[in-house]
Amino acid sequence: MTTAEPFTIRIFVADGDPEGIRLVDRMNWTGVGVVFPRERWPAARQRIELARTGVYVLVGYQEGDEDLPTLYVGEGDVVRDRIESHFQKKDFWTQGYAFVTSNSGLNKAHVRWLEQALIQQAAKAGRSHLDNGTMPSEPPLSEAERADSRAFLREILQALPIMGLRAFEEPKPVATPQVSSAPKPEGAAKSEPEVVVVVPAQEEGFKQVFLGESRWRAIRIAGGKLQRIKYIAAYQTRPVSAVTHYAPIESIEPYGEEGKYQLIFAGPAQTITPIPFADAPQGFMQGPRYTTLAKLLEAKKVTDLF
Repeated sequence: MTTAEPFTIRIFVADGDPEGIRLVDRMNWTGVGVVFPRERWPAARQRIELARTGVYVLVGYQEGDEDLPTLYVGEGDVVRDRIESHFQKKDFWTQGYAFVTSNSGLNKAHVRWLEQALIQQAAKAGRSHLDNGTMPSEPPLSEAERADSRAFLREILQALPIMGLRAFEEPKPVATPQVSSAPKPEGAAKSEPEVVVVVPAQEEGFKQVFLGESRWRAIRIAGGKLQRIKYIAAYQTRPVSAVTHYAPIESIEPYGEEGKYQLIFAGPAQTITPIPFADAPQGFMQGPRYTTLAKLLEAKKVTDLF
């Protein structure tokens, strides 16, 4: 869906506020993107661009789920009217993105095709929850119309990350740790200690995700640690209150829109002799912490790890 070729995008800040209403276009493209925060909708709805046929994406977070954004993808003969109805009826969204053409070149079949293509891409990327109830069917298009629609979609997918939304991008690893089990020959240079990130895990998440899916999601990692982490270990919260499992990491990928990551294991998590919380101070394991593999395999209690 994307290309590695360089390109230029122009952003016009319509109301002088970098976080306000912005128009996005590029040379040799008939499309126009309009970005607006929900609170600016009464002003944004006056834009002539939104009186045209197009597609739109509404983005926000559902109560109780702050890891992945929720998206609603829609289309309309008059985009303004559709978004206005969601302004009245949908509470979750805080940011809107609309795409129309400067020459009214999109018709109803085009935008229905773009809607279903965007929904498919969001589902494939797996970086959001979709508020759309059903997957729309692909409308019949001629070969030429389909080619034009694909080209327009490609432009949308290139523009969205620059407009602040990455939920349609398939996550690419930012780190691929290499764990070697081979013994080092005599005289070899001493390598850096293998870093382990220790994460607190409640019972449901531990069983379903850490053990069941061989991954862990939605954690923040300092930039300097990304290339150094080799393993992950789970500290099971009460009533277990101990570090009980660890696994080598195969890759680290972005997760959601808030600078968090998911860690994909190279294999199933392995059990270790439990490392109890013991005399650690209250709150000691409320967030991710870092240790080394040597300390993890030798520790008798949690405070020995750090």
